[in-house]
Amino acid sequence: MASSPSEEADPPAPAPGELLIRTEAIGVTLPGVRRVRDTGTPLPGTFGGDVAGRVAALGDGVTGFAVGDRVCAISFSDSYADLTTAPVVTASPIPDGVTAVEAVALVRGGHVALAALSAAALAPTESLLITGAASGVGHLAVQLARIQGVRRVVAAVGDPAKAAFLRGLGADEVVTYGDESWGEPVDAVLDGVGGDLLPRALDALAPAGRLVFFNSGGGTVPAHALLSGSKTITGLTISHFSRTRPELYARHRDELWRLFGEGRLRPAVHAEIPLDQAPEAHAIIESRTNRGKVALIP
Repeated sequence: MASSPSEEADPPAPAPGELLIRTEAIGVTLPGVRRVRDTGTPLPGTFGGDVAGRVAALGDGVTGFAVGDRVCAISFSDSYADLTTAPVVTASPIPDGVTAVEAVALVRGGHVALAALSAAALAPTESLLITGAASGVGHLAVQLARIQGVRRVVAAVGDPAKAAFLRGLGADEVVTYGDESWGEPVDAVLDGVGGDLLPRALDALAPAGRLVFFNSGGGTVPAHALLSGSKTITGLTISHFSRTRPELYARHRDELWRLFGEGRLRPAVHAEIPLDQAPEAHAIIESRTNRGKVALIP
């Protein structure tokens, strides 16, 4: 895995509508891990991710925040740093008593999970399968689907050793990618893995089923697989969602904090690793051994 020593650089300046954040915790995301693996991008890299810390400066036009406020946000570049910028639309105050690591484990993953569930538009009588179900996004999606009253929640993972973890979060069934059958077809799939798994995820849908594709793994499916079953695929990126649906994004933010405060949504932290040991954190994600979020600590 490509890596490089820590680098010194001038602090970035927040653009209009951005916050400059002094980071206290940084989330490791699968897109970032894949970029390092597939392109050889050296760490610390130029990709974005979820961050939590204190506001160090405000870009022009920013209101509602002040220097020194504790916030979590989604940074779309250079998040593996002591200082990073993030659009204010993605930012959320961190409530008293909540740690930076807890905030990182909750906010981005929770936003992606809620946006994907919104796109899937599940009725209480319907069923759902979630790939990458033990990931930072997936383990929250399992809980949120159960909270929303989805009738049947199926968790799909690569390692059967994760079954107890996922059942404890509310999954009705746990299947592995190598299983010959994933059980009865489902009405919707949230696919956080992609690649070679995408056709399998599409096959898991019942007629008229919906697949929400929010991963960075790519993948292709034949058109007839959609036509023959009247199935649909919807793509989702949280950067586009936050820009184009800011009111719903804000409602999701409030819902995440409410459910967390009520103890109904439990973000799991698999490991906290020093920022200068980022390759170790990436290796955990690559090995698919994590149960919940992996966080870097500057």
